[in-house]
Parts: sequence; C-alpha cells; structure tokens
Amino acid sequence: MKFVDEATIEVVAGKGGNGVASFRREKFIPMGGPDGGDGGRGGSIYAVADRNINTLIDYRYARLHRAQNGEQGSGSDRYGAGGSDITLRMPVGTMVYDAETNELLFDLATHGQKVVLAAGGNGGLGNLHFKSSTNRAPRQFTQGRPGEQRKLRLELKVLADVGLLGMPNAGKSTLIRKLSNARPKVADYPFTTLHPNLGVVRIDNERSFVIADIPGLIEGASEGAGLGHQFLRHLSRTRLLLHLVDVAPMDPGVDPIREARAIVEELRRYDQTLYEKPRWLVLNKIDMVDDPQGLKEAFCLELGWEGPVFCISALAGEGTQELAWAIQNWLDEQREAEQAFADDLRFVEEGAAVKAAAPVPARPRSPRRAAAGDGGPAVQAEDGQHGDGSQDDGSDASGAGGDSGGDD
Repeated sequence: MKFVDEATIEVVAGKGGNGVASFRREKFIPMGGPDGGDGGRGGSIYAVADRNINTLIDYRYARLHRAQNGEQGSGSDRYGAGGSDITLRMPVGTMVYDAETNELLFDLATHGQKVVLAAGGNGGLGNLHFKSSTNRAPRQFTQGRPGEQRKLRLELKVLADVGLLGMPNAGKSTLIRKLSNARPKVADYPFTTLHPNLGVVRIDNERSFVIADIPGLIEGASEGAGLGHQFLRHLSRTRLLLHLVDVAPMDPGVDPIREARAIVEELRRYDQTLYEKPRWLVLNKIDMVDDPQGLKEAFCLELGWEGPVFCISALAGEGTQELAWAIQNWLDEQREAEQAFADDLRFVEEGAAVKAAAPVPARPRSPRRAAAGDGGPAVQAEDGQHGDGSQDDGSDASGAGGDSGGDD
C-alpha cells in the first residue's frame, strides 16, 4: 500500500474560561456576599495510536487543529463548562517531533497508546476565592489561562517484520507482489518505487508477517543520493532484512557482486544498528542462469557471505514459497524466545515481589537470665505463665536456682 509518511500540523489547545465577579442577591439578604464561579478548563488535544490507520495522508490537508475554549463562570458559584477535547488518530509507529526544536516528544509504538499533544488552559477564579475577613465584597477575579500551542512534525516508521533491501530494479516490488496482496508499481526502469509499500504475507489461517519494500538504494545513499536514504529509517524496526540481488542484470556492465557490497557499505554508513540486524541474501532471477547452484556457491565465495542464502525467481515464483516459510519459521522462533525471556523476567520480578511482601516470621525470643541475687529462676518462661494458666511466682524453681548459684 502506498502511504505518506511525513506531515506537519499545528495544534492549539483551548483557552480557559474567565472567572466572574458576582454577588448573591436574594430578598431579605441585602449583603449576600460573593458567589462568582470559576471558568471552565480549555479543551486539550490528544493523539491515539490506531492500528487500523496506515497513513498520515489526512494530516497533509487538515493541518490546523484547534480545541474549544472553556466558558466563563457565572453567579451562584457555577463553574463554566469545559471545552471539548480533540482526539487525533494516528498510525501505530508515528513519531511526534517538535517542528521548531526537532525534539522527539512521543513515540506511538503500541495500539491504543494515548498522549497529550497540547493541554488546555486552566479556568480563571471567581471572586468567591478572594473573600476574606477584611474584604467581604471582593471584586477581583482572574482570567483563564491560554492553552498550549505547538507546531509538530509527524513521522511514520513502518512497523514491519521483514524489510527488503536492494539496488533499483532488483525485483523487490515483484517479490512483494508475488508473496502478498500488495500491488506496487512494477516497470523495467530504475526507481519505479517512489514510496514505501507494505504487504501482508499469509502463510496459513493463523500465521502471517508484514513485509516492507522501500525505494532502491544506490551508492552514496547514506549521504543523500537517490531516494532510498529517505526511507531507510523504516527498516529500523524490522526484525529481518532481505538483501535482494539481481544476478542476471540486463546491462552486461553491471557487476552483481559490486552492487551487493555497495548495499552493505551503505547500511554500515547509515546506521551501525541497522547494519548489525539479521540479514539474509536472496539471489533473484535465478531462472535466467544455466547453473543456479554453481552461481550460488561462486557468488557467496566471492562476496564472503556465510549467512543464509536463497535462490528465487520473483517473476516466475520459483523458490518464493520456500523463502516465505523460512521467514515465518524464523520469526516464530524469535517470538518464542522473546516470550520465554519475558516470562522468566516476570517470574523473577514477581518472585522477588512475593518474597518482599511475605510477612517475616517472628523470631522466638531467647530465654532471659534472671538478674543476679533476685532469688528468681535462672530461666524464665517467655510468657511467665504455666500451661494451666496459673502465674509463675518463681518459688517452685528456687531449688534449681540455688543449685545453679552453688555451682557458680
């Protein structure tokens, strides 16, 4: 699916309503005193991550979002009505930046996540707040505070499981068309893909993964050449990168080995974290060579590649299903490992919490020695009582005490 991944908007929260100076006026109550109410709070502007939205295209046209102001207070200590809030629904993966300082404010990474883009202003105070023993009829009140106003830059990072890398015209769009229901434009000239494309690859009724296709890279992309550098950030959240190489280019002067090395070098220059992500080598157009297995071995040897490698024909569909199954199995293993780690971590944390919350059993108090010369027993019971409930006066153990004293 084609989507716009950047937009700039302005959000203006509502102003708080003013307080009011009012006095109670009733029959037979000539000096009723102040009863001015407070102003209502201005409306705030929120952003909510919604997995059902895939683009920022709406915010290309609706750029100004202004919340309602709060109403002013009134007599009888009545508060003004608060302004209505505005909720902006954005795709999961949207990054919200301050357009002036370029500071990252929010990262909407999970469905349902809600953040405050601009808070409404507080309402003003009515004259009831200024009543005192020396000022029985205050006429002071305060104005409502203005709401926050911001200019924001929205940036969408694709949340895909797999990302496609490759030179222009390497067959990335053809592969995503073959594996999923996405229908990106395919043609026999470079830079056919001008926008990122997302496709859902469904293995069976219960298992699927999302694959992202970005415009092709060229040498110097990390420094701004071509189109791909604008979209490399979309691959930062993927779990796996597929490096697609055209092993049978139409131009005989093109060296697939050199192009493959150029892509790897651009990744390294752009972001070390992205460079270190799991990456598989996919040799495309394998149906156009005489000895696919020999080509595969020679290619990997010259490139120095030791990771997973697949030979496919994106156009004919040869090897694509095997590739899809391998990706799905690998993703399942990664998720299971992450879940197992999360379970272990939770067990440790909960165990520590339970241990901390469990009451510490009271230590039995050690017998106390009687003070020297008090004529009491050498060992006194903890509660000072016999089993029948009678009080121990120490006379029945005097003999023992005397013996003990004699030994000393």
